[in-house]
Amino acid sequence: MAESADKAIRRDEPWLMRTYSGHSTAKASNELYRTNLGKGQTGLSIAFDLPTQTGYDPDSLMATGEVGKVGVPVSHLGHMRTLLDGIPPGQMNTSMTINAPAAWMLALYVANAEEQGVAPGALRG
Repeated sequence: MAESADKAIRRDEPWLMRTYSGHSTAKASNELYRTNLGKGQTGLSIAFDLPTQTGYDPDSLMATGEVGKVGVPVSHLGHMRTLLDGIPPGQMNTSMTINAPAAWMLALYVANAEEQGVAPGALRG
């Protein structure tokens, strides 16, 4: 069976390089991502803080002392916009390690991309 041209092209692409990262704020994490991409990183692997991973609002008493400690806090579309500012979603392969709020986080990611004119089908990750 002959390989499709699509598969041949993918085989020749360089390896995807992503560093699992995110910390303190969406703005600080964006600066880190842009620095890493400038040094040759080819994708994003977003690390969320524990309140975000478990679906807690950062203002919740259950989130006290945990916001931004082991990853980036993202609780609304504004945070996602700040996190990915200047990073073209249609050209980026993005991985998000997230638990229960995965569908909600994906919706924020897609909404941010659509605001920039990128169709959901063009996203990778």
